[in-house]
Amino acid sequence: MAEQQRKGSGLGIVGYDAYEFVVADLERSRKFYTKMMDVPEIARLNSHEADRRGEDGVIFTAGKAQCVCVTPRERDSAADRWLKRHPDGVRVVGFKVRDLKATCEVLKSRNATFCTDVVELSDSEGRPYRFFDIATPLGDVRFRFVERAADALPPGFVPQDTSSAGNSNGFQVIDHITSNFLTLEPHITWLRDVMGFEEYWRVHFHTADINQDSGGSGLFSIVMWDSESGIKLANNEPVTPHYESSQIYTFIEANQGPGVQHVAFHVPVISPAVENLRRTGIEFLDTPATYYDMLPERLARQKVTNFDENVDELKRLGILVDGEDDRYLLQIFMVEGGLLYDDAHAGPFFYEVIQRLGARGFGEGNFRALFESIERDQLERAVAEKQLNAGAGS
Repeated sequence: MAEQQRKGSGLGIVGYDAYEFVVADLERSRKFYTKMMDVPEIARLNSHEADRRGEDGVIFTAGKAQCVCVTPRERDSAADRWLKRHPDGVRVVGFKVRDLKATCEVLKSRNATFCTDVVELSDSEGRPYRFFDIATPLGDVRFRFVERAADALPPGFVPQDTSSAGNSNGFQVIDHITSNFLTLEPHITWLRDVMGFEEYWRVHFHTADINQDSGGSGLFSIVMWDSESGIKLANNEPVTPHYESSQIYTFIEANQGPGVQHVAFHVPVISPAVENLRRTGIEFLDTPATYYDMLPERLARQKVTNFDENVDELKRLGILVDGEDDRYLLQIFMVEGGLLYDDAHAGPFFYEVIQRLGARGFGEGNFRALFESIERDQLERAVAEKQLNAGAGS
């Protein structure tokens, strides 16, 4: 694992900026973030800018994690064009940088493909906000580089009253962002040569490695990172046997192309967060019943001797555990939007919640349990879609 001292990507990245999420139903997203996730709505696109763009938009913020949700209000707007090609999903991943001009020059020297020139604007309170976008091998997803004054909002957004803001679940930062591809090599090469990222972690997993009679599926995953900022981007491809049965392949089919599979929020204490989220109606992937029976043996194999969690509590909440050398993490995965709303147009994207207790990995030991759970959910989605299509044809 890349734990050595390195010079970083050379892009001057200091952290994640907002990610932009296109949705067909903005009111449903409002309820999801503010009522179910307890993530405050801090800003809204003003009417003039909404008319100009043909889009409505709101910003949700918890800790340093920020999501911009946009929805079309006119045909042929950028959001409308997105939704003609994809279900709800992430179309922009943002990075904060120290010096936008310097970042731009470095990316030009590395032959990045620019979608915009440098755009220099101010927010509603006159604070500077500068950015540009580049194309990526991740289908229609762009990377955005932003230099802005502290607390400056994207241009056109006006602040909302946040006096009753919550974030009772303690979301702090984005831990990582994971994307799915049919083939990894072009994207990994691009992340290395254009973004200047380096390999941090990799795993090849298949359920057949454990039980060859089970069928199942698998993935090859490589995490790339910028060692200066700590930004980590996880990237998956499906593998044989049963390539087209992989949940990675199935995601790409449902998304109608490669895309961002999930965003992981880091929390200081996961159990009360999961308790709260379940209470508000958030659904999580089921964990196989045998998972917790095998946990002590697996932690011993991973040399985690300082485990100080209530296993019965973790089992009740469905929280997964993974570790190495007396460091461990706790994680849980929400169901994808399409299943939460019983609506394929809500997309295959989902959220992860993670608490790290020294562990730097990505839950390799949990991959089988995660795969089994996701594939059960995808089977349910396929059945629901067939029923929906049958109803539409009657």
